[in-house]
Amino acid sequence: MPIFNDTKVAFADKSDAQLRKAYWMFKMIEQPALTSLGTSVLNFTVHNNFPFVTGIVKNTLFEQFCGGETREESMKVVKQLFNRGVGSIFDYSIEGKEDEETFDAVCNEIKDIVKFSVGNPAIPFIVFKPTAFGRIDLYEAVGKNAELTSSQKEEWIRVVKRFDEVCKLCHEHDKKVMVDAEETWMQDAADHLCEEMMEKYNQEKPIVWNTIQMYRTGRLEYMNEHLQRAREKNYFIGYKIVRGAYMEKERARAEEKGYPDPIQPTKEASDKNYNAGIDFVMEHLDKVSAFFGTHNEISSELVMDKMKARSLENNNPHIHFGQLYGMSDNITFYLSDKGYNAAKYLPYGPVKDVVPYLTRRARENTSVAGQTGRELGLIKKELERRKNR
Repeated sequence: MPIFNDTKVAFADKSDAQLRKAYWMFKMIEQPALTSLGTSVLNFTVHNNFPFVTGIVKNTLFEQFCGGETREESMKVVKQLFNRGVGSIFDYSIEGKEDEETFDAVCNEIKDIVKFSVGNPAIPFIVFKPTAFGRIDLYEAVGKNAELTSSQKEEWIRVVKRFDEVCKLCHEHDKKVMVDAEETWMQDAADHLCEEMMEKYNQEKPIVWNTIQMYRTGRLEYMNEHLQRAREKNYFIGYKIVRGAYMEKERARAEEKGYPDPIQPTKEASDKNYNAGIDFVMEHLDKVSAFFGTHNEISSELVMDKMKARSLENNNPHIHFGQLYGMSDNITFYLSDKGYNAAKYLPYGPVKDVVPYLTRRARENTSVAGQTGRELGLIKKELERRKNR
């Protein structure tokens, strides 16, 4: 009998009206053609300041997947989640801007999140995306060891400075910080930068955590090599282990530019690789801590089983679980109910600025087989349970 099927626990905080609204939204997202058209229209109308559209978005997609427009507004959700043993990871979800002024502003916002969260166990992690601090083309050039111009060198120095300022502040306040993974062609530079920060700030415990996308080829090899370097230089590793979110873009670019596809050939291969990542962590808990970011029930249960086999307490400080806010509540609240370290990624920001994030999530939901259907089935099951009680 599946363990993640208790909808009473999953939706304890949701009213019937909220569940019906969520059902309607996932039903819309379930249609690929409709999602593709809808996200394009949505980005256009919000970008061009159609006020009524912004209002509709805030009361539907935004309400389902975001905490609020500000940290303060989001605290209502944070407290509600923490009352049930679930942490919140503020995700300042501004995407698609590539100017120095925005990079500095986002860096300052992330540092403000650190200060805002000091002493609050309801906010266990800080998170940011590498491209929130610098241009993706610059990461690509640095990762390829390309010859940089004087202005590019100065630009990269500013990127490193932003990374260091955030990681240093987290180290000073004993807050864990996760660096998200993005497209493969910029990831080498991000990986190297994360390693530098780990060597500097993870001497006593894992403060800086990098993200490993297991739908990629070569990631297990990278982790083994990185572990060797960490042992040599005597620092701890923190990893967020995910499958990944850029598969279609990655495959298309590889075909267009004529290089090997960096993504695992099948869903089964990705799942096998993810599970191998779980084994890697469990075998090296003396040096490696992990945040398993997954909506996959089988992988979540596998982590639990391996913890039990090693006689680890459910709240072992080296093992964390996480899902996106508004999704997979059946997993998150089951885990928290059993005393595991569970958290939700909680996006926030002005509605207009968060729309690119929301539409990307909608498209990702459409492309992940079974994800939307599972959400619909769980919501339907809970509504029927309430009707018949």
